[in-house]
Amino acid sequence: MLVGLVVLGMVGFAAEGGEYGTLDLLRVRGRVQREQAAIARLRNELDSLARVEQALTTDPATQERVAREVYGMIRPGEILYQVVPADSVRRP
Repeated sequence: MLVGLVVLGMVGFAAEGGEYGTLDLLRVRGRVQREQAAIARLRNELDSLARVEQALTTDPATQERVAREVYGMIRPGEILYQVVPADSVRRP
């Protein structure tokens, strides 16, 4: 019986003993998978940002749309109409 306990202790120490055990290995593998998924998401975001940059630097239609939407620019001769919500108008 003592030999069985010693063998069981050795097996337990082999699996979990030392600096890194089996559970540590499983945690590290899970973390690696999460980090690889994060890298894939960041690469997709980087690709979409590169497409936006390309469009902003080379596509005149995109440049005009951004100038109009973000900066409120208009072409010469155009009249800018602004619709003001009724609840933002002050009443005397």
